[in-house]
Amino acid sequence: MIENIRNILGKESAGLLTHTCKVSKDMLHLPGPDFVDRIFMQSDRTPNVLRNMQAMYDHGRLGGTGYLSILPVDQGIEHSAGASFAPNPVYFDPENIVKLAVESGCNAVASTLGVLGILARKYAHRIPFIVKINHNELLSYPNTHDQILFASVEQAFDMGAAAVGATVYFGSEDSRRQIQEISESFQYAHELGLVTILWAYLRNDGFKTKEDDYHTAADLTGQANHLSVTIEADIVKQKMPTTDGGYTALKFGKTDKRVYSELSGSNPIDMTRYQLMNCYMGRIGLINSGGASSGEKDLAEAVETAVINKRAGGMGLILGRKAFQRPMNEGVKLINAVQDVYLCPEVTIA
Repeated sequence: MIENIRNILGKESAGLLTHTCKVSKDMLHLPGPDFVDRIFMQSDRTPNVLRNMQAMYDHGRLGGTGYLSILPVDQGIEHSAGASFAPNPVYFDPENIVKLAVESGCNAVASTLGVLGILARKYAHRIPFIVKINHNELLSYPNTHDQILFASVEQAFDMGAAAVGATVYFGSEDSRRQIQEISESFQYAHELGLVTILWAYLRNDGFKTKEDDYHTAADLTGQANHLSVTIEADIVKQKMPTTDGGYTALKFGKTDKRVYSELSGSNPIDMTRYQLMNCYMGRIGLINSGGASSGEKDLAEAVETAVINKRAGGMGLILGRKAFQRPMNEGVKLINAVQDVYLCPEVTIA
């Protein structure tokens, strides 16, 4: 298995598989078969939350490892159905979304109220459902970047979902309202026994300069993660960091020079570890997103992202477009290749 991973990584293999992080792994709370007992047994989460959480960790090819492989398909709202499903029109039918998650052995499938609701009686007992309760729709003209509620926690509970997911656009002019809305929704979700997952994305035109796009800066995304765990997200979904120094380049907020010299660095594994540190040193799991489909490079990009996430101490990958914008059998193979990274003992924590 490790040789296949090395072949996929190619020239990046040595640097990614042998890197040692600046911040010791001994400081982290790492994924494992006992993660729910070790971390959440002492929390304020109810027994029903723990049951649904354990159901997610025990499902699929990664079941019993403490790692997560989640198929997310809410792009029909976030990016328009045409843009998302034209490459593979079978996914206009939501049953194929759930089938892809089942056949590839995912821990859970995350999608909209409509997608999961239309299939709940057939599949909610076969694979854990994650209902995404808010979205940014792009039909309003001119387009705005605002996550608004499309569904309620009660609707997710009634269909038998294990979890709810939501996005906050941290840094946007509407972020304070979104934080309040989702904090209240997460509180209610926990009362009903549902796991909470936050898509902790940055969104502000001011974060992109002529020199770099700091929407994926380790320091800014790290702070977004820290805000996410503050409102009791049980799992945080974050984009893979591609740069750092957002606070200093944009000249706002507060930071410390040791963030860049001692806690993070230029290696993507160090930057991802800084994201994880902001998730209470791994007490809250960090899953990174797989990103857009780029065609032939999808497999290499997905495996590389998984290696970075795992070696940083992360909990898994949430990968959508790279899988569903191709024939289903190819999508299954790609998701399985990502899962193999987390099943491979030779891919160690850096």
